[in-house]
Amino acid sequence: MTDTYDITILREVQQNAKITVKELSEKVNLSPTPVFERLKKLEKEGYISGYHARLNPKMLNLNLTVMCYVSLRYHQKEMIEIFIREIVRFSEVRECFHIAGMYDFLLKVMVPDMEVYQHFVTHKLASMDNIGNVQSAFVMSEIKSEIGIQL
Repeated sequence: MTDTYDITILREVQQNAKITVKELSEKVNLSPTPVFERLKKLEKEGYISGYHARLNPKMLNLNLTVMCYVSLRYHQKEMIEIFIREIVRFSEVRECFHIAGMYDFLLKVMVPDMEVYQHFVTHKLASMDNIGNVQSAFVMSEIKSEIGIQL
């Protein structure tokens, strides 16, 4: 289990993955060696799953973000597994959530423009055998996008 030192370490590396062990030790009020050991332990135990740079989609010509709700026609385990295997291969799909409610999956799709999204829907999603319904919600502006988890 984690203690207040570990929580502080997690909070700091979540905000700045490039923070040095020396800088981290100053924020935690421990010497660098125990901070380094705690950091490695948190990584090994799975508290830290990776370190990432946050990129600006507009700079990469990803000007259109779409929340795409997908319902399947058939809900047998093997049909869901087939859908998941196929959907993770599409580079346009940046996030995929298996959800409960009117739809089965929520996809976050990022593409350059509407024409590319239309191609994605008509040539990729529509080619999947088990698609029942697709509903698209187009993001007009991003109001809040938190990086990380509240600690």
